[in-house]
Amino acid sequence: MVAPLDLDQLRTFIAIVDMGSFTRAADEVNKTQSAVSMQMRRLEERVGKALFEKDGRINRLTGDGERLLAYARRLVRLNNETLAAFDEEALAGTIRLGTPDDYADRYMPDIIARFAKTNPHVELTITCEPSKDLIEKLNRNELDIALVTHNPKVRNSIMVRSEPLLWVTSMAHSAHTETPVPLAVGRRDCDWRQLGCAALDSVGREYSILFTSWSSTVVASAVLAGLAVSLLPESALRPGMRILTPADGFPALPPAEIGMIRRPGVPTVLMDAITDHIAASLDNMTPPEEGGDPRSPGRKGRNRQKGHLMMSSW
Repeated sequence: MVAPLDLDQLRTFIAIVDMGSFTRAADEVNKTQSAVSMQMRRLEERVGKALFEKDGRINRLTGDGERLLAYARRLVRLNNETLAAFDEEALAGTIRLGTPDDYADRYMPDIIARFAKTNPHVELTITCEPSKDLIEKLNRNELDIALVTHNPKVRNSIMVRSEPLLWVTSMAHSAHTETPVPLAVGRRDCDWRQLGCAALDSVGREYSILFTSWSSTVVASAVLAGLAVSLLPESALRPGMRILTPADGFPALPPAEIGMIRRPGVPTVLMDAITDHIAASLDNMTPPEEGGDPRSPGRKGRNRQKGHLMMSSW
């Protein structure tokens, strides 16, 4: 009989990835650094693959480590949910979660529903605001967890999802052919707005900011009404939208990435339960199916990059 994987080793493995180092992971899982290193050697022996590789003084995940991470998150999450299902008092308390409104609309209903079913005594308080405002609330201890645009140059978040960031217009209108191109984007400090403007500048495409809003609903409405062009992650596409490509004069964009930041001081068991659940849920979500998808003709669905996270900046 094949010996099962050790869940404690998997938890340590996840902590190393999430915390960014063996040293910080040791503090997170309440073990010595030598114990953490020993656990990883045993885990590598168990799966028969190297999980980390040296890059200077930094340990980075190998390709096999990336593969194991997705399974590890699922196994630990399933274990936690199973225990919680048989012990209603296992988790109790309040978690204050912040997220931009577009992610609240697309991701939160399913995430909250499944978490609440297995953790009935945990109260979730959801705040919907732009990433910049969520960071300020987190710093003022007004939030416990924030889902934000992952931007290592601006903030230290753990990336939990990545998917294509796309130019979109209305299938029934031709705003994308106008000069200058009218844009509907986030506020001046929005990461996506800055990416989009820089991309258009790089190809000499004239544009004007016609609509500015932190609400993804307002931006999508402007696009569907044929008033403006915008940029949205693949999972935010709606029926009636058409994707614009370099052939249309719109340069390719870097991926949209979601990051997660957790406030120190929250009970570890409760914080781990919700953050592991969110990370695993986002990692397992797939782009819209081709059938009801607003993609241009002939476009095939692209698989998101596994093992990475994405953020919104509206």
